[in-house]
Amino acid sequence: MAAETPVTGIAELAALQTGGCTAEQAWALFDRLPGVPVAETTTGRWRGEELDTGHPFDGVLAASGWYGKQFDGADAVHPLLFADAAGTVFPVDPRRVPLSLAGRVPLSGVRMLRSMLPVLGPALRARSHTARLRDITYRGVVSAAMVYDHLPIIDHFRRVDAHTLFGVMDLRGLADPYFFVLRR
Repeated sequence: MAAETPVTGIAELAALQTGGCTAEQAWALFDRLPGVPVAETTTGRWRGEELDTGHPFDGVLAASGWYGKQFDGADAVHPLLFADAAGTVFPVDPRRVPLSLAGRVPLSGVRMLRSMLPVLGPALRARSHTARLRDITYRGVVSAAMVYDHLPIIDHFRRVDAHTLFGVMDLRGLADPYFFVLRR
């Protein structure tokens, strides 16, 4: 039997991002990717991208000005970074984001709220880190996961390459997976 072809995660991810995909296709890639231990997770600012799987959250983060995430250490994570119209990036406290409205408010309404970031920004800003990184077994693989401090959310990560993570949000009560990509 021939040796298995190595995972070409970056090419597969690019193909999924080009035309959208199903949750099953996203799971297939996620499950083939290797874990990335917290000790090997690069600190710093990560740029976020959504993966369109038809999830009700698809498009909401991008329309709202979501920038990504910032890992300053295992116990010091900003899970939500946003950018205002001027490009200023700032951390947002996830408790101040009405997740229950995601998918219920039209994207035009979300974009309107984004235009109000200069006014809303100070009320939304995180005063400190609001998440932690932990190695967690998920779908049979030990990998870094971001555990929110005050919400029932865990973002699980798999390594695509040295500069790219593939993530899935595990939110209590969320029936379908929400996939995203982080790039350095």
